[in-house]
Amino acid sequence: MAGHIPEEKVDEIRQSTDIVDVIGGYVDLKKQGRNYFGLCPFHGENTPSFSVSADKQIFHCFGCGKGGNVYTFLMELEGYTFIQAVKQLAEQSDIDLPDQITDDEPSSKQSPESQSILEAHQWLAKLYHHLLRNSKEGKAAYQYLIDRGFTEETIKKYQIGFSPNSKDFVVTFLEKKGFHPQTMVKAGLLSANDHGEYTDRFRGRVIFPLRNHLGKTVAFAGRAMGEQEPKYLNSPETELFHKNRILYNFDLARASIRKQKTVVLFEGYVDVISADQAGVHNGVGTMGTSISTNQANLLKRYADKVIVCYDGDRPGVEAASKAAKLLKSVGCETFIARVPDGLDPDDFIQKHGGDRFQREVIETSDTYMSFMMSYLKRDYNLQIEGDRITYIEKILQEVAMLDRAVEREHYLNEIASEFEMSIDTLKEDIQRIRGQKPLPKDNEGQNRYTNRTSRLSIQNKLLPAFHNAERKLIAYMLKDPLIADKVQEEIGGAFNISDHQVIVTHLYAYYEDGNESDISQFVERLDDASLKNLAVELAMAPVGDEVSDQEIQDYISHIRAEQSDRTDIKSLEAELKRAEQQNEPIKAAEIAMKIIQRKKELKNT
Repeated sequence: MAGHIPEEKVDEIRQSTDIVDVIGGYVDLKKQGRNYFGLCPFHGENTPSFSVSADKQIFHCFGCGKGGNVYTFLMELEGYTFIQAVKQLAEQSDIDLPDQITDDEPSSKQSPESQSILEAHQWLAKLYHHLLRNSKEGKAAYQYLIDRGFTEETIKKYQIGFSPNSKDFVVTFLEKKGFHPQTMVKAGLLSANDHGEYTDRFRGRVIFPLRNHLGKTVAFAGRAMGEQEPKYLNSPETELFHKNRILYNFDLARASIRKQKTVVLFEGYVDVISADQAGVHNGVGTMGTSISTNQANLLKRYADKVIVCYDGDRPGVEAASKAAKLLKSVGCETFIARVPDGLDPDDFIQKHGGDRFQREVIETSDTYMSFMMSYLKRDYNLQIEGDRITYIEKILQEVAMLDRAVEREHYLNEIASEFEMSIDTLKEDIQRIRGQKPLPKDNEGQNRYTNRTSRLSIQNKLLPAFHNAERKLIAYMLKDPLIADKVQEEIGGAFNISDHQVIVTHLYAYYEDGNESDISQFVERLDDASLKNLAVELAMAPVGDEVSDQEIQDYISHIRAEQSDRTDIKSLEAELKRAEQQNEPIKAAEIAMKIIQRKKELKNT
């Protein structure tokens, strides 16, 4: 499981890491009893069913069923490979890893073709950057970037490059590296004409590598140097590159976002880079498209506050409104920065400098409601009674969507003052709107954890007695090696549920290797994700700290009884088959009735 990393090193890193601290960087966790709870980052939910155990160093969602240890969490949420997850946590814990371990382990989810395409992107990113600094044509592109305000440090940090205006230079380079031209066409790195000739898709352009959240280049954006059309050219979408999933600069901005709990959202990579030079290191950008729900949820996991900083012209303001609405809908505290004079962020920085950009644009961002009140006014003439009433109704719709009563009160007072209206009248309208659209009340969540527990109890009650017995028994076996030894002597792996058989078989081997009870370590032995989830679910089951020998024996008796009952039915089914073969219809009917009755009895036990 540990690949090229020694198992003892994997265990050392895991034991040096507090899973609550790691997951707490993504999920707002609140302590309830011995465990921590929050909204599951793996599926949409309004009430917390996601639980983290500090004692056991595992997590489990009672909603979607996902569970595991700290490595599993990072692999599931960030898309890390196992080695990448170990390296990430080793770095955080200041634990040295063997030098031969690399970052280039391919994800098992990727096809061989995608792995080849990923490798080609890494080679080309290095080549383009080298050519910018060391080729004759590249010097002109380099000077263009300097003239645009890019510093030497920035060019290196973002690995900005240049593709020469040559049809076959890059084609030859890729072929020598062993990459098939047709695959490179599919990857969007090369173009092909009707005569079967291949050319560099980005030739004659300044190149901006587009990286995924692990820092791997998965696409390129090219800007033409001369009259070449189109002026901007991006890679097409591939298995590796999805515009609605990747945020530009997220890999580099992640640490600043976590530290500040704030992220600044821009429309494009040039604005992000320019803002970074101006001291805004927590900026990310969409890839030329509107922000998606997937991207909004990603930002919500990392930041408490999102500042939308789009162009100051009308299309930019329209886009900012849409982005703000989406971010607000997924629960982000949303602010909108106003860039004056219709400028885009990069233009403002070039014209007025980074200090003014931070002071006058970022630090003076409007709250979501302040922005919406101003934004909606543009569509109405408030001197006309009909427009005024329509505007107020629109604003009340927005106010009603606010979760906190104090916010609603604040903006209702503002509206009442501006339009000389009764606050009570406005409150009545808010109550009516909220009645039509069920929204979270301020005290919602008081019964969330009780509800979660009761759902689990109901699920267990619906299971047959033997199934519940097996679940309870494994839960105790995961806590205590002595109980596992007793069960192994009594019934070995003879559990009735096949998944339970696999888990206990691994558990016996785990304890025989001299390991202590540690579910976080044990799940590393389970390669199948569904088995991992099940083992964690059983380990999180509410069982007592102490259990009597009689209770354990009762569970074993239920399991044995089910085995006996199943054996009886199999014996009757064999008799039925013989009776049918010997053409004894009356006897066959009697046996069939016994089988039905036996199954009915089992169903009711």
